[in-house]
Amino acid sequence: MHKQPGEWMVVVNPNAGKGRGEKDWHRIAGLLDQQEIYNTPVFTVSKGHAIQLTRDYIMQGYRNVIVVGGDGTLNEVVNGVFTQHACHSTDITLAMITVGTGNDWGKMYSIPSDYEGAVRIIRERKTRLQDAGLTEYYVGGRQESRYFLNIAGLGFDAAVVKRTNGQKEKGRSGKALYFVNLLNILMYYEPTRIAMEIDGRKLSGEVFTISIGIGRFSGGGMRQTPRAVPDDGLFDITLVNKIGKGELILSLKKLYDGTILEHPKIQGFTGKVIRIESNPPIHLEADGETLGHSPVQFRIIPRSINIVYGSLPEAVR
Repeated sequence: MHKQPGEWMVVVNPNAGKGRGEKDWHRIAGLLDQQEIYNTPVFTVSKGHAIQLTRDYIMQGYRNVIVVGGDGTLNEVVNGVFTQHACHSTDITLAMITVGTGNDWGKMYSIPSDYEGAVRIIRERKTRLQDAGLTEYYVGGRQESRYFLNIAGLGFDAAVVKRTNGQKEKGRSGKALYFVNLLNILMYYEPTRIAMEIDGRKLSGEVFTISIGIGRFSGGGMRQTPRAVPDDGLFDITLVNKIGKGELILSLKKLYDGTILEHPKIQGFTGKVIRIESNPPIHLEADGETLGHSPVQFRIIPRSINIVYGSLPEAVR
């Protein structure tokens, strides 16, 4: 295979954004050509396909990857990067042109939602090493693992993501979908007793939802881990303890304006290794992908992949 020096592999999810990936690809390709960003596009055909495509093309010598899709496609590409054996993950540079609905990872780095702006940032190629996370969890009696770049959630959050993903698979979409499901599930969801360990520190109690963040945004703009710094080698952990439904509804504004940790029933921690057990098991999602259930473990992988950014998030510690 002959390729240009610095050529990009472009992973295109044609189904992202209600088919915008396929419909808008010709326009995106034209913008990449205008900016002389040499590229080889590859199209996903099924869930999980981007993982294998990324592995295969890295094996062929590609070290630069553009994701044309949503946060789920980005997560699959990240898992391809971290499960290939041709090079170290820090040899890979990752960029994003979002055609999904959330763009939660891109918000943190001021990556524009318009194609022209996103392509301009790729052309400028400002890069930074970012942390990644690895979670180990169970699906029935079988242990599995998944890498992630933004935020993982357990409990209530995972239940909302699971319903939202099921609706997306049936063709529904839109930024309001997550929020509508949040309100519906809130009516019947009950907290779960958990035992948690953060770098050896043990906690226990009844918990409504848990967020494990490298990034700050999830669920279409919510700030569940508002103080997260994506390259500090630490997860930010937000615990929403047992709380009344009415009180939670009145606090929803805090999820969006970054003040969630000011609530007296919500706690914030940081850590590198986290273990969580619960009875009954609670479900897990990472980067908006529905995974398995507890017991779960998380481990941070500091500064382990290069990302292309527009501007860096302000450090808030």
